[in-house]
Amino acid sequence: MKIMQKKITFGVIVGTRNIFNAQLAVGQRKKVLSVLQELGYGAVIPDAKATKAGAIETRADAKICAELFKARRDDIDGILVILPNFGDELGVAETLKLADLKVPVLVQACNDEIDKVDVKSRRDAFCGKISVCNNLYQYQIPFTDTTEHTCDIDSDVFKQDIRFFASVCRVVKGLRTLRVGAFGTRPWAFQTVRFSEKILQAAGITVVPVDLSEVIARAQTIDSQSAAVKNKLAAIRKYGRIPADVEPESVLRQAKLSVVFDELMEEYELDASAIQCWSSIENHYGCATCLSMSMMGERNLPSACETDVTGAVSMAALLLAGGSIPALLDWNNNFGQEQDKCVCTHCSNYPKSFMGNEVEISKLDVLGTVLDRERCFGAVKGKVAPGPMTYFRISTDDTKGRIKSYLGEGRFTDDSFGMDGGIAVCQVDNLRALLRHICQNGFEHHVAMARSHCAQVLQEAVSKYLGWDLYYHR
Repeated sequence: MKIMQKKITFGVIVGTRNIFNAQLAVGQRKKVLSVLQELGYGAVIPDAKATKAGAIETRADAKICAELFKARRDDIDGILVILPNFGDELGVAETLKLADLKVPVLVQACNDEIDKVDVKSRRDAFCGKISVCNNLYQYQIPFTDTTEHTCDIDSDVFKQDIRFFASVCRVVKGLRTLRVGAFGTRPWAFQTVRFSEKILQAAGITVVPVDLSEVIARAQTIDSQSAAVKNKLAAIRKYGRIPADVEPESVLRQAKLSVVFDELMEEYELDASAIQCWSSIENHYGCATCLSMSMMGERNLPSACETDVTGAVSMAALLLAGGSIPALLDWNNNFGQEQDKCVCTHCSNYPKSFMGNEVEISKLDVLGTVLDRERCFGAVKGKVAPGPMTYFRISTDDTKGRIKSYLGEGRFTDDSFGMDGGIAVCQVDNLRALLRHICQNGFEHHVAMARSHCAQVLQEAVSKYLGWDLYYHR
């Protein structure tokens, strides 16, 4: 996903009010720009000489700032509202209304110092923030609050707020512009992964269908001696352990398929994909898609099996929120009598980083019982290493015309489980309530997971700015 490499840039509004010392705005303007530079973020802000004290107070100031923001619309991922003093609530609200960027907004207010509350030194930003937020509520402009009601701009807590907000902005922009490739139709027996392209498109998510015959035809005709195929073969052999009984021809076939998927992802400018992983590709081409999908995922191009397009969107959301490479798993098995543990599995196509351990690249086990095993090479097998985990799932509710979702955090455990494929033993507090919600609300058996805790970022982005229905399991 190209947005993962993009530098996050904020539009910056520094507020002021004429009955307060304007130099307070001058100093905090310099400080916030310094902090943003330190953290590696870009800033779009009117020239310091364009308005009094380089701040926004009047409608005229708001128009200057809004015009700049509109001109830099494509660059701005979110807006920071900085209140060095009480600030002018209309100046802030009018700027946001006139710019109409529809990006996330973070509202910060500066601390007063107990020994500096004389007429020239007092800020009253504690109060001003409430007034600004009241106006944003009236204008129906959603916004993110800071951890503390007031804070110093160069404090660690505010720096962490900015990092959190940057992640929210990345999720919102990334999902509103997401392009997902659907390679092949869903397997006929999997009605569970049906979805609405139209509902996704209304949210800004574009689905690009690619016929599986095109993938197979290109893979069958690609030159085995091409540089792309040779490079992919080398990458595959470095990616994981291949058992000695695997024929070189099977590895070559997989390399060609991977090259074709890479080419199509680039040609269609796709951020993620969902692939008809069985059984047409095995029967008509001669290998599984799992390894190709795993290797794409390792390069921040999430890929979901069984043409689960909304599963791919869920994976993309986790990647945008936490930066950790995600995978798509089945809620699959109970773990003995332990009610807060379960086993999540797939054949699998998990990216190597998601596993957290060395992987084996071999043949599909379950499908191999009904298909020719020699046509089933490409499964990425192993046990997922213990550690923190966030799970997330979206679904299009066609009856209600809405996107619905659920979200929560848990952990991968070190428990053993004697099953083939990709195995993840998971612990989730009050798991029974979560599973009841999944069943009662018509969610799929697939769930996206990532090896980090980023649920709060997704909650803020999904419920506040994207407006999707969300159940947050806590």
